This record gives sequence, structure tokens and C-alpha cells, in this order.
Amino acid sequence: MPFYENVFIARQDISSAQVEALADAFTQIVAQQGGQVAKREYWGLRNLSYRIKKNRKGHYVMFNLDAPPVAVAELERNMGINEDVLRYLTVRVDEHEEGPSVMMRKVDRDRDRDDRGGFRDRDRGGFRDRGERGDFRDRGERGDHRRDSRPPRDEATAAEATEE
Repeated sequence: MPFYENVFIARQDISSAQVEALADAFTQIVAQQGGQVAKREYWGLRNLSYRIKKNRKGHYVMFNLDAPPVAVAELERNMGINEDVLRYLTVRVDEHEEGPSVMMRKVDRDRDRDDRGGFRDRDRGGFRDRGERGDFRDRGERGDHRRDSRPPRDEATAAEATEE
């Protein structure tokens, strides 16, 4: 059977338990049509790039499907009918990814950041500094730098300025 990845976005005002129940219902639909959900990931409540049906956030859920095209068509039909689903997208893939998806790995990477903006160096068990930035020169004294940058006046220009 072909492999698919399906991601759907549920409304922001339903609870996480309701999103799980919705995902269970979609899993049953795929199973009734002769397919199976190989992996299911809840990505959490995330900001949307733009408002969809007056929602600024949405619950993201991803399925890895091993199902015939008929099951995918039935799944998409039910997602289109359900008023709690804002958007969905199904993509056919050659094979499923092993381990967590890219979105789940991003969450792990964000946890590994330290407060100084560097990244945790997992190989050495410590923190890696971003390094010294050599593109800034020493600015020297913090006096009135505008006065020093003016071109010097010659005596004729200075005399004209005092006469006016």
C-alpha cells in the first residue's frame, strides 16, 4: 500500500482532549477502509501565519498513513465535513520517517538553547559560544564625535562667519 502523510489543523477553542478524540475518530475511519495509522503526533497549539475562520491559533496533528487511496479519500471527505478542522493536507511519500518528525525535533532543539543565544553542544556536553565578533572596531572615547569629524576651517572662512 502507498504511504501518506496527513496534517490537519483543528480550531483553537477546543481542548486537547477533544483534539485527541477527533484524531481517534479519523484513525478509525482509516482502519475501516483497510488502512492503518503508522504514527500519530500532536504538535500542540501553534500560531497560524494568517487568520483562518477567525482563528489565530490551531491544534496541529500529523498522521503517517499506510492506506489505500480510497481510505485517504474518505479521511479527507470527513475532514472537510467536520467543522472543527480548519485545514488539512495529505501528501504521498515514498517512505515514512523513522523517529520523531521535523517539527518534534525542532521542539527538542529549542529546549537545548541556552539563555545567551548559543546552542548546547551535545557532543561535548557543554555550551558552545557563538564566538567573538571581529567586525566591530574600538570606538575609543565617547566624547562629541561630530565636532571632531568636521573639516577644519581656514582663516578666511572663519572671518566671514564672524562678520555675519
